[in-house]
Amino acid sequence: MKFAPLFVAAAVVCSGAAWAQGAAAPATTGAATVHAVCKDGTPFEGAKMSGACRGHGGVDKKATAAAAGGAAPAAPVAAASAAPAAPAAPAKGLTKTAPATASMPAAGAAPGQVWANDSTKVYHCAGDKFFGKTKKGEYLSEADAKAKGFHASHGKACGA
Repeated sequence: MKFAPLFVAAAVVCSGAAWAQGAAAPATTGAATVHAVCKDGTPFEGAKMSGACRGHGGVDKKATAAAAGGAAPAAPVAAASAAPAAPAAPAKGLTKTAPATASMPAAGAAPGQVWANDSTKVYHCAGDKFFGKTKKGEYLSEADAKAKGFHASHGKACGA
């Protein structure tokens, strides 16, 4: 019986320490959350970016930056849960039909023009993946590009 007050005091001290740790735990579990968009349009939310979109083609950096810039990352999830019968539409700009977008001329290009890359002196046709996408270049007709000393990408001239 001499030890009863000692045990009670130890229990009070230990329960106070446990209570203090319990209050501090939510602050540490509320660590920064990473939001990303996978290349197939699937939203990701987790503790770290490593392996975020494994099995989904990787992280789409442009869509992730756009989502972080203004759009709420929970919007695609809310839209998917609001209409469970309909499949979720891919995010804007995220389509799997790359050949259809590659065959369309880039903004600012007239039909029949090529993209002339000034730094490499190579011109790219409208269906090429680099058409209108290099840092330095201009839209020219194929004849003008040849006259300025540009050569065709991979030695293939554009079809008429």
